[in-house]
Amino acid sequence: MKDHRSLVRQAVALLDTFQPEEGSLQAFVDHASKALRDLEDSEQNFVLEVISGCVEHRKLLDVVVNTFYHRTGKGFLQADRNQFMVICFLATFLLEDLGLRCFSKIVRSLDAVKMHKFLSFFFNVNNLSTWIRGEWSQIYDAPYVEKSWIAPLLRWQPEVEGIITQLASKAAGGIQPKKASQKITEPKEFALTKPKPRTLPKPEPIPQQERHRPVPASTYQLPTERDVLEKVKQKNRQQANKVLLDANTQQFHCVNPEKSQRTKKLLSQIQEERDAQLQFNSLFSSGTPSSHKTDSPPIRLNTTAILREGALYNRQVEEETRRMVALLSGGGEPSSFLRWQNEVLQQDLQEEVALLDRRRIEGLISHEEAALARVRVMESNQQRALLKREETAELMRRYAEKRLQEEQEMRELVEQVVEGHKNAKEAKAKLWAYKQRIAEEVSEQSRHLLRQALERAQADLARRLELISQIRAMESVPVIRHKFVDDTETAGHALLGEMSLAELRERLAVLREAQSREQEEKKERLQVEKQNRQQWLQGQLDFISQQRAALGEEAKRKQLEKKTRQKPYLGASDDQQLLELQRKLEDKRQERQRHRQAEDARAKAYGQAAAQALLGWNQQRQWSEERHWEELESSLERQVQCEASASGGLSLFRGPEKPPSSFPRPIKGSG
Repeated sequence: MKDHRSLVRQAVALLDTFQPEEGSLQAFVDHASKALRDLEDSEQNFVLEVISGCVEHRKLLDVVVNTFYHRTGKGFLQADRNQFMVICFLATFLLEDLGLRCFSKIVRSLDAVKMHKFLSFFFNVNNLSTWIRGEWSQIYDAPYVEKSWIAPLLRWQPEVEGIITQLASKAAGGIQPKKASQKITEPKEFALTKPKPRTLPKPEPIPQQERHRPVPASTYQLPTERDVLEKVKQKNRQQANKVLLDANTQQFHCVNPEKSQRTKKLLSQIQEERDAQLQFNSLFSSGTPSSHKTDSPPIRLNTTAILREGALYNRQVEEETRRMVALLSGGGEPSSFLRWQNEVLQQDLQEEVALLDRRRIEGLISHEEAALARVRVMESNQQRALLKREETAELMRRYAEKRLQEEQEMRELVEQVVEGHKNAKEAKAKLWAYKQRIAEEVSEQSRHLLRQALERAQADLARRLELISQIRAMESVPVIRHKFVDDTETAGHALLGEMSLAELRERLAVLREAQSREQEEKKERLQVEKQNRQQWLQGQLDFISQQRAALGEEAKRKQLEKKTRQKPYLGASDDQQLLELQRKLEDKRQERQRHRQAEDARAKAYGQAAAQALLGWNQQRQWSEERHWEELESSLERQVQCEASASGGLSLFRGPEKPPSSFPRPIKGSG
């Protein structure tokens, strides 16, 4: 295969020429294939696959490349964007097919600094597991992204880490000083006696292949079974058509499908009787429900319901009281109220007009402020651009100085290396003397340190022996293990709240008695409060029952008044609206009856027309059958006459045969 670097450069150059707005992907691939005619088939397929994959998966690749430029690759040019997209496509989609070795060759053939930065960013485990997976999952399904792309990249990450390390060392190496060229040993041939040339061996005879058998002619001919099957199929179809024709012409006449007039009349009478029994327009009513039910079971109220209903009735009583007081005291003059209402309306109108003016003025002010803000933004942008240009010039100056300094240092380093080659022997002698002196000093220091360590070990051993003797002396003294405790004495720690065990017990007993006494008092207090609350709730229940009874009486009274008011209205018979509605109802019923009669007439006419059509069809079929049989008889007569004329000589020995005058016809009404 050609150099990988040149193939990648060709793919990048073709991607730079691709414009998605001007043409489709297929047209671009066709144009690229024409431009790659000079390459081999494998190289051409590789470049076409790379550019088509980059265009097809542009959304996925843009996610990685855009974030790389935003975070890490700010110093790289946008012209290298397609190069990074190609490397990202190869790592994501073709790493399994290319293999690590081929991928390493492609990466190392490009710029080491750029590839090290991009691969370190893309094959970062944290990036692959977090935001790259999340962004790709928004474009494709999350399980497919995890299985097809993220898992293979994480699997290849430890092996790609070695390539990243090599790129880092190559990028950090920079310009290495060239070593002095050494003379290469050139081998010389031995002066040996040349042997005599060998005679050529006798060529082996070329084996002759046997003549192959020709291909049989039946290979290029269609099988005869297909023609046989086609003929059988046509014959079967002809027989089926003949059987169908016989079945249609020789139908049974024993059953007459048409019903008699008497049967039709009986069927219509039965249908009318059934329709008369149906009542679709009847009204069913269960009566009006009773407005006051006396046999309803009582409802037990809880405390919350009692308090809620009591508050409701109390509020109703207070409202009724305030209404009565207002009625008794009388209202103010309507003229003063109207004046006050007009004043309030005028004041609201003035406030609204002032508010509109204020908003209009505020809008003008905000417009002016926006214009001023735009001017300030433009000035700040100009100042920022000027500062940016100055900073860029300063950075360029520092970069030039740094480059000059690096070149000077590199020049000095080369001179030092050359000087070092000249004084190599002297340096080796000085180094040997220096190492010998260091070895003597180290041996002297080691002997001194060993002597000090021995002295410290002897002192430590003597101290340990002294401690062991003291411990053994202490262990030999008898120990009194029984301790007598006095409950009335303190521990003697000199604390402010220190007390003996007996005093502590007494105090705890006093506290327990006080606590039990306090609990008893609390129980008695809660019992009294509970009794008072039950009495108050009972009073509320009595009040609620009184209010309910009063409301029930009021409802009964209103119901009676309503009935007495409605009686003369219910008894009136000259209500024009009711009469109009009844008249309209009758009209609707008559119209529906007319529609039903018209439908019955249409159905009856349709039945008669169908019966007449059936009768005509039967007559036509009978006429066609008779005509068919006549044609068969005439054809049979002609056939017999032809046979008789063909065999005229045989009539001398045999008597004349009388041809049949007619073909046996089926009897009408029989099968």
